[in-house]
Amino acid sequence: MELIFLLPIVLLVAFFFLNAIRILREYERGVIFRLGRFSSVKGPGLIILIPVIDKMIKVALRTVAFDVPPQDVITRDNVSIKVNAVVYFRVMDPEKAIIEVEDYLYATSQLAQTTLRSIMGESELDDILSEREKINAQLQAVLDKHTDAWGIKVSMVEVKHIDLPSEMQRAMAKQAEAERERRAKIIAAEGEFQASEKLSQAASVIEKHPVTIQLRYLQTLSEIATEKNSTIVFPLPVEMMSAFLSKLNNK
Repeated sequence: MELIFLLPIVLLVAFFFLNAIRILREYERGVIFRLGRFSSVKGPGLIILIPVIDKMIKVALRTVAFDVPPQDVITRDNVSIKVNAVVYFRVMDPEKAIIEVEDYLYATSQLAQTTLRSIMGESELDDILSEREKINAQLQAVLDKHTDAWGIKVSMVEVKHIDLPSEMQRAMAKQAEAERERRAKIIAAEGEFQASEKLSQAASVIEKHPVTIQLRYLQTLSEIATEKNSTIVFPLPVEMMSAFLSKLNNK
C-alpha cells in the first residue's frame, strides 16, 4: 500500500526534474517567461525552471548566414537584372529578438530582399558592376540600422551574382572589344610617334656628321656578311654616286 502512495510522488518528482532542468550550450541563451511575462535571460549551463509556470525559448548567438533569393531589379538606367546576395548576422540581444519581432529570421530575410531591390534600383548598372564593395556597404548599413531594434547585428552583406540580359551581355562584349581595339591603336600610334622622333634625331646627327652614314653602311655590310647568303647586293652610298656624277659633269 505504501508503494501505491509513493508512486504518484515519484512520478511528480520525475516530472518536476524533467521539466525543470535545462542545459544550454555556450552559444545558446534562454529567454524565460514566468506566467507569460518576461523574467530574465539565462545561460549558458544548467538552468532551473518552475514547471508549468516558467517557459523558456532558446536563442542561438552564433553568426547566421542565409541566401537572399534572386530579386528582379530595374536599375536607375532602366536595365532589368536579377541579383542575389548573402547576409551574415547574429543575435546580440536575445530579449529583443524574441519580444520585439515574431520571427527574427523571417523578418531579417524579408527586410534583406526589399533592401536589396531598393539599393540596386537606385544605382546604375555600371556602378553596380564596378563598385561592388560600395553597394555591399550600403546594404549592410541599411539592414543593420533597421534590425538594431530587434537586437540583431548585421555584420556583412555580399552581392553574390548579377544576372544580365543576353542582349546586354552582347552589348558589353562589343564595348569591351571596342575598348581593346582603341587601346591597341593608341599604343601603335605612340610607338610610331616615338619611332619618328628617334628617326628625326638620327637625321639631325647624320646631317651634322655625314661620316656617320659611311659607318652605318659598313656596319650593314658586316651584318650581311655574317649571314649565309648566296647573293649579296652591295648598295652604293648616295655620296659616292653624287661624287661620281659630279666628275662626269666636269668632263
